[in-house]
Amino acid sequence: MMYLSWLRLSRSPQIAALNALLDPETAGDKLDAHHRLIWSAFAGDPEATRDFLWRDGGHGNFLVQSARPPQDSPFFEPAEIREHAPDLRAGDRLSFLLRVNATRDLRGDKRRRVDVVMHLLHDIPKEQRNARRMDIANQAALDWMQAQGARAGFTPDEVRVQEYTAFTLPGYRGKRQGAPRFGILDLTGQLTIAEPDAFTQKLQQGFGRAKSFGCGLMLIRRA
Repeated sequence: MMYLSWLRLSRSPQIAALNALLDPETAGDKLDAHHRLIWSAFAGDPEATRDFLWRDGGHGNFLVQSARPPQDSPFFEPAEIREHAPDLRAGDRLSFLLRVNATRDLRGDKRRRVDVVMHLLHDIPKEQRNARRMDIANQAALDWMQAQGARAGFTPDEVRVQEYTAFTLPGYRGKRQGAPRFGILDLTGQLTIAEPDAFTQKLQQGFGRAKSFGCGLMLIRRA
C-alpha cells in the first residue's frame, strides 16, 4: 500500500515569516530547503530511513508518495491524503510524468557515475551545445528509459523532455567553482506494462537518483 498526499506550506503568519528560508528563490537553495522541509512530515521515528518520494508542485505545494501517511507538521496545512494502489495488467498503456536525475555507470580503470545528458554533451563542440542541447537530452532520455523499462517491466512508447536543468547544491565543492553537481530531466510520455509486479515495485522505489531532492516520483494515469 502507498499513499499520495498533497502538502501545502502553512499560511499562518509564523510560517509565512520563514518563507525566504523554507521556499528560497535560488534553485540549489530551494532543492536543499525543500528536502529538509518534507522530512518534517515523516520525522516521527529518528531511526527511520526515507520511505517517500516527492515532487515540487510550485508555490509551496508538494506531491508526496509514501509508504506511511505524513504526520501533522507545523510547516504545512492539513494534508490531503489518499491511498495509492494501482491495479495494473500486462498490456496496459499509461501516460506518465517523471522528474528524474538520470545517470549511468561508466566502467574503465575507475568506475564512475555520469549524468546521461552531460555525458553526451561532452562530445559535442562547445559552440554547438546550446543549439543541440534538447535534441541530445531527448535521445539520452529515451535511451535511459529503455534501459529502465528492461529492468522494471515496461516499454517506453514515447518519451519527451519538457525541460533539462543542471543544479549545484549549496556547499558543493567540485573541481570547478559552480560546476553542476547533477542534472534534472522533466519527462512526459507513454509506456506499456509488460510485468505489473516489477513495474509496481519500481514505482514504489522511484526512478533514478537524487530522490531526496524531489526526483524519482513517476505519476501515471491511463492512456
